[in-house]
Amino acid sequence: MPASAASAEDIAAWLSALGLTTRVEEHARHTWIEAEVPESLPAETWREALEVVAEADRFGLQASSLNGRTLWAAVHGTVPATSDVRGPGHQR
Repeated sequence: MPASAASAEDIAAWLSALGLTTRVEEHARHTWIEAEVPESLPAETWREALEVVAEADRFGLQASSLNGRTLWAAVHGTVPATSDVRGPGHQR
């Protein structure tokens, strides 16, 4: 499923359903989702969490000894429709 079909809210809800604490941030061009990953996360839950974030446009894992592990995903915003797809300066 392309990210356009999977909304950031859906991804955050799926991660929450897996028992992860999530945060969602709206930015100008994308929505950012983060989920705290506990040390004791079962392998099956890891697999499911990775399948969920794979629906996003970008995803990854940030790990540090200070902040633990954070799974993240970014879903690009929609591009506004325009009647002039050729751009400025190319008018009929």
